[in-house]
Amino acid sequence: MATRLVQINMKARDDSALGSFWAEALGWTVSSEGPGVTNLEPEGFVYPDPVAVCLDLIASPEPKTVKNRVHVDLATTSAAHQAEVVTRLKDLGATPADVGQGDVPWTVMADPEGNEFCLLAPG
Repeated sequence: MATRLVQINMKARDDSALGSFWAEALGWTVSSEGPGVTNLEPEGFVYPDPVAVCLDLIASPEPKTVKNRVHVDLATTSAAHQAEVVTRLKDLGATPADVGQGDVPWTVMADPEGNEFCLLAPG
């Protein structure tokens, strides 16, 4: 049987606040929360469901200081949907980010702690 990816671990200064951002951004739920650990998963997820990769936010006192070594890409279904999601994420606290991407069809943003991610154009 092949090994498969089941979780992505992100460090966060405030795991609960950043967990809330990502839960809202993805339309997911906080599945559990304990001191320094916030777990997110899609509604109705049963571990280790092969349909999703979950997100764990782990408290870390160090601030983000350099460009992410790993970041997430979020899919959109149309140019209008991409614009709608950008607006919604800005309302949640995300900001536009420039990582040297130039003129590309995706949008680069940063979550409230500065972690870069992309909103991909359809196709």
